Amino acid sequence: MMGEQTISAQSTDAPEGARKKSKPFYKDLAFQVLVGVAAGVTVGALAPHVGRNVDFLGTIFINLIEMVVGLIIFCTVTSGIAGVRDFGKVGRIAVKALIYFEVITTCALIIGLVVVNILKPGIGVHLNLAVHASAKATAPAASQSVSDFLTSLFPTSAVQAFDQGDILQVLVFSVLFACGVASLGERARPVLDVVNTTQQALFWIIGKVMRIAPLAAFGAIAFTVSKYGLGSLAPLAKLVGVFYLIVVLFFVLVLWPVAHYAGVSLLKLMRYFREELVLVLGTSSSESVFPQLTAKLKRLGVDQSVVGLVLPTSYSFNHDGTCLYFAAVSVFLAEVTGTDLGWKAQLGLLLVLLLTSKGGAGVSGSAIAVLALTLEATHKIPVSSVALVLGIHPMLSAAFVFTNITGNCVATLVMGKWEKAVDRVRLKKELDTGYQAA
Repeated sequence: MMGEQTISAQSTDAPEGARKKSKPFYKDLAFQVLVGVAAGVTVGALAPHVGRNVDFLGTIFINLIEMVVGLIIFCTVTSGIAGVRDFGKVGRIAVKALIYFEVITTCALIIGLVVVNILKPGIGVHLNLAVHASAKATAPAASQSVSDFLTSLFPTSAVQAFDQGDILQVLVFSVLFACGVASLGERARPVLDVVNTTQQALFWIIGKVMRIAPLAAFGAIAFTVSKYGLGSLAPLAKLVGVFYLIVVLFFVLVLWPVAHYAGVSLLKLMRYFREELVLVLGTSSSESVFPQLTAKLKRLGVDQSVVGLVLPTSYSFNHDGTCLYFAAVSVFLAEVTGTDLGWKAQLGLLLVLLLTSKGGAGVSGSAIAVLALTLEATHKIPVSSVALVLGIHPMLSAAFVFTNITGNCVATLVMGKWEKAVDRVRLKKELDTGYQAA
């Protein structure tokens, strides 16, 4: 399956005629996941008693992915940075990437705020906070200050960072460890060999886990539909429609011109990563496709040093779609709760979102906790109002995780262009041909 395809690097360099013929459509992972989603909707609607009991399929899948994703990030960052052995280059790429992330996520927040203010999807919806008071339990006990956020970046124990699955802390430790390895010069070669071998073994695990992706999508969708029902989503249909419009505008106004600047067609790029993009629609977890993105970006001709540093960092700092979600939902909840949120308050909200959006990992469902954190940080919008969007969150998260993944791929290609670290011939050939399994 997917992982076995991505680690077969030798297939990239093989003559086109030597590649295997395309798989039948019914063996394509993207098609299988779509079938799983369709089956989940059907079972959830027609047999809700069954749908409520199959959510464990999605949980098992996500758990298996989370089991190895921290190690994969560690191996990828270590291999990328230590392989460069040029701290100046590492620092240059990191600074450029962080500036790029802030500019793009700010654009996302502005687009989200402008559109939701114009269309006002929350006007006419009245929320009884007494009914939803239990949602307070989802909120953190206190808002996170800048100093708290900066302190949280540094783990007291590397083992604890991996155990808790904190991507930011794992990333910090990985960068420090990689720099230490790089400082050893040729003496570090045995360590790099172990890291690269471990990475390949982890990709093998991911390849096997991907076999149950259609079942995972089926379980997650069936549970959602059976629990909330299709009819219960009607009052929030306008928010869903507005959010999807915001996503489309972001693709057209931001990602398309940025991809064009990077020298690629956005549509061809999305076609190349179609299996990963369809998968996150079903699982709403960007971590589930991290290994495949890493391997495919390298196959496109992006230098390993760029992929190894930019892609993991983008998972923590480049949440384009999540920023769209936070902006749209925050204003929506202000509208339905009658909270006065003028432009000055919304500018403050934007600044808050630039901070809190960095705290969300790629794990399915983490956006709800960060949304609650954001609302509490505003001291205006009732945190308990989060309960209103719980029913439609899966529909929204599918779209914003899809956007996050696309944005991260575009960001890596932009960094590759700036560093002159992209094989343009291979990139064009791969995108024109489309991804072909080994």
